[in-house]
Amino acid sequence: MFYQNKVHLYWLLSCCVTLLILIIVGGLTRLTDSGLSITNWEIFTGILPPLNQQTWLDYFELYKQIPEYKLINYNMSLSEFKIIFWWEYAHRILARLTVILFVVPMIFFIFNKEIRYQKLILSLVVCFLFFLQGFIGWYMVKSGLVKNVDVSHFRLAIHLFTAIIIYSLLFWLLLNNQNKYLLIKINKSNLPLIILLLATYLQIIFGAFVSGLDAGLIYQTWPLMNESFIADDINFYSIFSLESLNNHSYVQFYHRILAYLIFIIFLFSYLNNRKHKYISGKYFNYIFLAVLFQIILGILTLLSGLNIYLASLHQLGSILLISTILIAIYRSSNLIDNKELKD
Repeated sequence: MFYQNKVHLYWLLSCCVTLLILIIVGGLTRLTDSGLSITNWEIFTGILPPLNQQTWLDYFELYKQIPEYKLINYNMSLSEFKIIFWWEYAHRILARLTVILFVVPMIFFIFNKEIRYQKLILSLVVCFLFFLQGFIGWYMVKSGLVKNVDVSHFRLAIHLFTAIIIYSLLFWLLLNNQNKYLLIKINKSNLPLIILLLATYLQIIFGAFVSGLDAGLIYQTWPLMNESFIADDINFYSIFSLESLNNHSYVQFYHRILAYLIFIIFLFSYLNNRKHKYISGKYFNYIFLAVLFQIILGILTLLSGLNIYLASLHQLGSILLISTILIAIYRSSNLIDNKELKD
């Protein structure tokens, strides 16, 4: 049993690390405006990169047909195209490898009856989400091939959020590697942490909106948006309208406010645990460091004019924060077995 758990541990750990790298490369692909460089969805034939000059010219010719080239990159050379091509190619290859790394061992473990009960169901959910993510990725890219020079920020947010959910589920499986059950009882000890987790997920979605709309290119000051806490072009009565989600100023404002809200929720969680001593305070120290790291990186990314390396670290920081919160939830929760589910 120990050997079996150890194999599962290495499998899940490698999946988490590979997915983490994939998310980072995906973020860099977006930040370098490389995501539309490959305009075809080639599941099998796209595994091999261009191997001769003619194939490179064919890919380049396809890129020339989309609005991004016609309206922005019309002076791009073939050598410049190769740079953005390699980013998107690396992203797609990593995606394939990540899926294979999870699915193939999972099938082996299922046939050997090494994955059962709640773990089997959750593993199948992750498998489904991996394949769904492939469709979402193409659905996102497709939005930038006809009329727009960028992909839809809504589709970008769905794509990123799905990746984060997959990572969260894999990380939860990793934490519970030696446990038979995975579901938790919501109680006073973990409810504030669960709220903090949900708020962080929402913040990641709005972070994708900021990225997709390039909303970080305006109001590159902090703590004020130029000279006001609320930018002059933000109408209070329009804050809760759906149309505001297409507006650069509103989206950046929401992203800022959510960051403050997350810090407040963390403080409440910390004080609640300090009063009742549900779990060791060190787990809240980890969350605090992750929150502080994210806030500092967010500010520096904004003040730097969206430096791609800082922006990439900012995205990495969100995954680090999710991981620390999940660890705290794991430590503060009791698992629900199958009998309790039936009751």
